Amino acid sequence: MTNGILNGPGAGLLLSILRNGQARTRAELVQLTGLSRSTVSQRIDALLIRRLILPAEDAAPSGGRPATAFLFNRRANVALAADLGVTHARLAVTDLGGEILADRNADLSIDRGPESTLGWVLDTFRELLAVSGHTLHDVCGAGIGLPGPVDHESGQAINPPVMPGWDRFPVRDWMSARIGVPVLVDNDVNIMALGEHWAMRPGVDHLMFVKVGTGIGCGIIAGGQLHRGDRGAAGDIGHIRVPTMDQMQCRCGNIGCLEAVAGGGALAARLRDLGLETADTRDVVRLVKEGNTKAVHLVRQSGREIGGVLASVVSFFNPAAVVIGGDLAEAGDHLLAGVREMVYGRSLPLATQRLSIRASELGDRAGVIGAAVTVIEHFLAPEVVDQIIAV
Repeated sequence: MTNGILNGPGAGLLLSILRNGQARTRAELVQLTGLSRSTVSQRIDALLIRRLILPAEDAAPSGGRPATAFLFNRRANVALAADLGVTHARLAVTDLGGEILADRNADLSIDRGPESTLGWVLDTFRELLAVSGHTLHDVCGAGIGLPGPVDHESGQAINPPVMPGWDRFPVRDWMSARIGVPVLVDNDVNIMALGEHWAMRPGVDHLMFVKVGTGIGCGIIAGGQLHRGDRGAAGDIGHIRVPTMDQMQCRCGNIGCLEAVAGGGALAARLRDLGLETADTRDVVRLVKEGNTKAVHLVRQSGREIGGVLASVVSFFNPAAVVIGGDLAEAGDHLLAGVREMVYGRSLPLATQRLSIRASELGDRAGVIGAAVTVIEHFLAPEVVDQIIAV
């Protein structure tokens, strides 16, 4: 590749402009970037060779020959995505627009350990690629969400309370060595937040995604970007202490944690004490859908406890939307009603003036779409595209 391609704004920037619709033709790119027409043409040719864009003869100026418009080719590559929970998993193959091409839900015991679990993930990825008509050669990367704290930079789970044998296991490096593409690892709530933000774009740049399942966690989108905090611990609201519940023991070793009071596991245990057969969160949801008054009461109270904690967080962060997801969210309006009651009643009026508290739009697809988004945004970052073009 000539030095002209590498000087000034590169092909990656032009691709970003084409992706977001700011320009579609060479002339528009010249006007927007200040690059010469010949330089723009060189970069466009490089993107065409890599099939990251395709021509579309539908942009005719007034009079004269139609100008060639260029469209982002979302089918140029595929991304692999895995959302791993404690007892279940969802895996998918998506295109570069985040559309699911093939996916699978399966029961999973995360306590099988990392090598057994990740070996199954690899096998399933290969099967899904075959179903979607692709091979590993088409893959631009893999995104994995884990149900515990993750050091995003190293791709390792750090002291995960529900993942025995996973502490500091090199998930990223182990997977990347076997599939030969970049692997990005994050905790499950963060990737769900990314998935919801992707689905809601454009327009919502400040978002909290609250996952309510066996445990409780929160993913934060601030200024359109995922906020992890200094060490990746941002959003761990499940272990905020609920002052009135000092007698409730949490699996983290503390007492009175929100998770121990309002999480699906805690509700299932309380319903068992009342003589009902509830092994896990899904059983709680089943009882609510059947109209069991005890389950309905507990789920609504769970919403109030969660809302009590969120009320302070909303006043502090001032999001545009709070999205409730996770297994317990499938109980419907009962959980949401409790959350809304407390947040709208206790947060600062200005913080709730335009606040929307809603159920997840993506449901159980939020995690895999978010995992795919991490890969897509990494792969299509201007500096990465420039490196690909230069090879």
